[in-house]
Amino acid sequence: MDRGMLLQYLVIALAVLVSAWVVLKKQFPGVVRRLRGALALWLVKPAHSQRLQEWGRRLAPPPANGGGACGGCSSCDTKAPKQH
Repeated sequence: MDRGMLLQYLVIALAVLVSAWVVLKKQFPGVVRRLRGALALWLVKPAHSQRLQEWGRRLAPPPANGGGACGGCSSCDTKAPKQH
């Protein structure tokens, strides 16, 4: 196999992976969030190097939208009812 063909296969494989990632993020955001969380937890273990731990902190999904400064249990009912 010559270099041109190998490069072509690598570009196509990269395009397929990027396309699959976009579809996964659009169609299954919960799955992507769980995968990111699991990978981030694995990376931030103390046994890993500092660089891997930093990547884990960057990869971690943002916190879920809690709904208030008190923690997000939504039991205080301080919000006004919605007006339509």
